[in-house]
Formats: sequence, C-alpha cells, structure tokens
Amino acid sequence: MTQYVIIGDGISGSSAAETLREEDPDAKITVITDEGEPLYNRILIKEHAKGKLPEAPISIHDEEWYDDRDIDLSLNTHVTSVDTDEQVVHTHSSGDIPYDKLLVATGGTPTQLPVENSDADGVHHFWTFQDARGIREHAEQADRGVIVGAGLLGIDFAAVCGAQGIEADYLMRGDRWWRYALSADGAEIMHEGMREVGVEPVFDSGVDHFETDDEDHVTAAVDPNGDRYDCDFAGVAIGLTFNTEYLRGAGLEEDNGIIVDEYMQTSVDDVYAAGDITRFYDVLLGEQAQNGSWGSAKEQGRIAAVNMAADDEAEAFEWVSSYSITHFDFPFLSFGHPTLGDEFAERKYSDTEWRRVAFKDGKIVGGVLIGDLSPQSKYKQLMREQRPVADQAEVLLEQSVDLDNLAPPQEQSQ
Repeated sequence: MTQYVIIGDGISGSSAAETLREEDPDAKITVITDEGEPLYNRILIKEHAKGKLPEAPISIHDEEWYDDRDIDLSLNTHVTSVDTDEQVVHTHSSGDIPYDKLLVATGGTPTQLPVENSDADGVHHFWTFQDARGIREHAEQADRGVIVGAGLLGIDFAAVCGAQGIEADYLMRGDRWWRYALSADGAEIMHEGMREVGVEPVFDSGVDHFETDDEDHVTAAVDPNGDRYDCDFAGVAIGLTFNTEYLRGAGLEEDNGIIVDEYMQTSVDDVYAAGDITRFYDVLLGEQAQNGSWGSAKEQGRIAAVNMAADDEAEAFEWVSSYSITHFDFPFLSFGHPTLGDEFAERKYSDTEWRRVAFKDGKIVGGVLIGDLSPQSKYKQLMREQRPVADQAEVLLEQSVDLDNLAPPQEQSQ
C-alpha cells in the first residue's frame, strides 16, 4: 500500500488528495495543514471581508469530506522538517509521518513591510480566512485607511475600503497601479474605479514607517517623501514569502520558490510540489515561470497527483491561467504572463474598456482585458497553439476578434 503525504490543504493540496484517491483507491493519504479549518475558497474571502458574504458559502470542504474519502486530515499541525533520505515528515504534534510519495503545497505567507511599526494593531495582511474575518471586523469600525502594494492583491484592499465606507489613500511606489502589466491608459481606468469608491491613488510614494498611539494601534503612514497619511486601518499586500524553512536540508532546488519540471516533480525523487510555492516549467513559454491563480494551483495539484500515482510521469502541466477582478463597475481580467512580454499591442475603446496583449518571440504570452472580457478565449487559444501573431496585432485588437481574419500559420517545414 502506497503512502502519500500532502503538506498543505489549499486548492492544490486538496485537488491532489482527491485525484490520488481516484487514481489509487487503496492508498493511504495524509493531508497536513497548519490552518485550523479545511479547504475554503480563497477567492471568496475578499467578498466576506467586504461585508458581502456570510461565512457559509466560503467553506468548500468540511472534515466529513475527508472522512468520506478515507483521507487523514491533520489540522493545526506544523511540519518541522522533512527527511528525504528516510522519507519521513516530522511534525510538532503528530509525530513522524512516513511517505512513499510527498507533495509540498504550502503556498506562502504575506510579506511584511520591513519598516517601523509594520506589525502594529490595525495593519492587516490578506491571505487566510482568519485574516478576512479580522479585516471585516476592523473595517466595519474604521474611518480612514491606507493601502500599500500596487498589484493584484493590493487592489482587494481598495475594494474592501470602498465597500466598507473607508476613505483611503493607496500608496504606490511607481507612477501607476500594476505598472509591470499596464500602460498609463489601462492603469488610469483602474485609478478612476478606485476614486469612485473613495480610494485615492498616490503615486511615487510608499511607506517609510507607520505611526501608532499609546495602545500600539496604527494612526498614520509616513511615506519616503515625508508626507503623512492619517489612518486607523492599513492593508499591506506586497507579495508572498514562501514557506520553505521546514525544507532546509531536504535537498530541494529553490529559486524564490521550489523548482519543478512540467510534471510537478522536484529535484528530489518522490517529492513533488504544486501551487503558489512552485517555479514550474511552463511548456508554453519554454522556461520556468510562477503563477498564483486559483485555477492554475488546482490543475497543478491534479497533475502532481496523476504523476505521483503513475509508474512514470504521465501528464505534463499545460495551462493558461487567468485572474479576474469584479470590484468595480467594469470587469478586469489578466491571463497568462502579461509582465513577461518583449513587445505589446494595446488599444483603448472607451473610458472603461481597454485591452493589451503581450508577445514574446512573436507569440502571445499573456495580456490584460478591461471592460470587455470576450476576447480572452481566443487569445488563450492562440497562446496554447504557440502561433506567431505579433505581426497581426491589428486583427487581435479589433473590437470583435475573429481568428479567421488572421493569416494562416506558416508551414513549419523549412
């Protein structure tokens, strides 16, 4: 009987557990998590923090789900180390757990600002269900806020402030939100969306330090220019720190995450990794990449499990990820790797409609859509086909994209 151990019960770990049970009905499967509750929807916790959703719809699995599938779930359990020679996982409370195949799916934890008083009461990070509960409770009482982190996680704080009636300043280091993926035209649409909900973007800013009162509660953020922004609520989203301390000495190759191939196999035999924590080989890009989307993590968990249960690696991870935001009156979607392009094509169609496609070596590698998301499936199709189309940007930027108007792919027989 094969013993599978999964560290992490996010969507990638849970997806892997479910797939392993389907692939290997007689196996012993153990899932270890340091959280106190089973899998929940990390996408919906922002709706809870905004005050829009009660807790019930956010939970995905209860403990009975694991019992029904004969999966051992170990909650509130911290892994202290992994011995890949002896193939044993050491924990602080559940003893030693031996494995034949191991999956690491522990994701990350929000990076803390390296500034004075960044751990003060009222300074929030947004990652777990418990975080969302605390944010919602505090936001309902707060009047003024500060947001730090000009990316896809930071804008969730802008939405929380807008929904909870908190007037906020959004402190950004550059001259626009998500400057690595958006030009000024696209970013300005997002800035207007923020302003309409009471969040003011502040450019070429950031946080030098937080000020606190006698009870260690945040009262203001001071930026590197010396400007002071009053706040009794602060949201910080400057990226993730990956949870790999317990893997020291395990021999896994790392580079700002765990390196895996297209089969989710690490550099150590019988050890796989999936989800946010991985730097995976992207077969569409032809290089290592990273992606934190829910769909990508779920598929990586499934692929890892299929290959763990197979005698040989059976299935490669090939996926075009997407990430959507529905905080404003217009939708927003990014797909693929919009920051990795070496050339771009874009067009603004109205005050709330804009599109940008990123190309690398002539092929689509990602993009951003604001207002009209309908072209996404066609762009993703071209991305999966790895078809060179950068020289036909005009067709791709038509309001209604018709792939039949593209020149036929060149024969690759030369």
